[in-house]
Amino acid sequence: MSRRSVRLQKSENVPGHRGKQSNRKRVPPLSKLQCEENQLVPDAVAEPSSLTEAAEKRVRSVRGDAAPPSTESPLHPSPLPHLGWGSPADVWDKMGVKEQSYRHSKSFMRRHPALRPRMRSVLLDWLIEVSEAYTLHRQTFYLAQDYFDRFMLTQDNVEKGLLQLIGITCLFIASKMEEASPPKLSQMASVTAGTYYEEEILQMELIILKALSWNLCPETSVSWLKLYFQVASMSAGSDLLQPQFPQGAYVEMTRLLDLCILHINALDFEYRVLAASVLSHFTQRETSERVSGLPRDALQRCVDWMAPFVESVNGFGGAPLKDFVGVKEEDRHDVQTHTDYMSMLDAGQEEHSRFLTPPNSTEKSCTR
Repeated sequence: MSRRSVRLQKSENVPGHRGKQSNRKRVPPLSKLQCEENQLVPDAVAEPSSLTEAAEKRVRSVRGDAAPPSTESPLHPSPLPHLGWGSPADVWDKMGVKEQSYRHSKSFMRRHPALRPRMRSVLLDWLIEVSEAYTLHRQTFYLAQDYFDRFMLTQDNVEKGLLQLIGITCLFIASKMEEASPPKLSQMASVTAGTYYEEEILQMELIILKALSWNLCPETSVSWLKLYFQVASMSAGSDLLQPQFPQGAYVEMTRLLDLCILHINALDFEYRVLAASVLSHFTQRETSERVSGLPRDALQRCVDWMAPFVESVNGFGGAPLKDFVGVKEEDRHDVQTHTDYMSMLDAGQEEHSRFLTPPNSTEKSCTR
């Protein structure tokens, strides 16, 4: 198929990740989605040459300075059990070093006056939907989210018309890092409903890789959550590498994590703190502290911030454990799934507003 035909192909004809998967969902192009302030992507489609020129003007390509280590919460002794294939202390230390080396912060919004937090939420929600359509792993989406947030922290004055290109390119990079059979470049281009050429995705890929200094292996919040839940669920003498947790409970946890990561304030917390806080809403607090190695005071602020989103998730009912053609039953919990996250996000923000709104003067007065 020629690149020109890929550009003109409509989104409802997007091919699935694997040809035999008949359950592939249709993904609406991001240009059709709207956020509260404005459309995320303008209706007018720029010509390839003008888009390339815009990318060169709007996106500063390289920032090779190393990110300073995070100091939010100190490392604690390893809570991992005995491992037959390695040292628990070494494994834990290496994970902690990654957590402190890969920097993310919501402060990137100050670098981009044309952007709003809602635009990031809409973009990530769409990437979740694309991930399910191609039956990508949860880790793939969370890698893409990490790449996007860290890339935006290295840039200035990125305009909203480039967000979809940056987002789908981050997912393209993440799929090549995580998936055994990643989607083809033509599939990534066609899912944008012809908004971008393949060459534009490749060009943006190189810009992102240089900006991130090719540091592409963070410990994501979902990888921390999976580890914590595995340690909390495994029996004595069992192998850490073999999942032993109930799939249904894990899917419920990841739905809460998905919802939280859409909110810009999730970037206030380290990924391991975010994951441990999710776990604490489904297990005893002592269990979450034990498997994460984090004390109560390191988790409390995140646990409190997350509480309105827990109420929002509960209001939308349980999360079904979906089946996918070509995916083994024991692996289906690892496939990224999409639900009505934007409605959940709105409900959660309403809960936040209610919690933060002080009582009126009549409510403050004491009854005599």
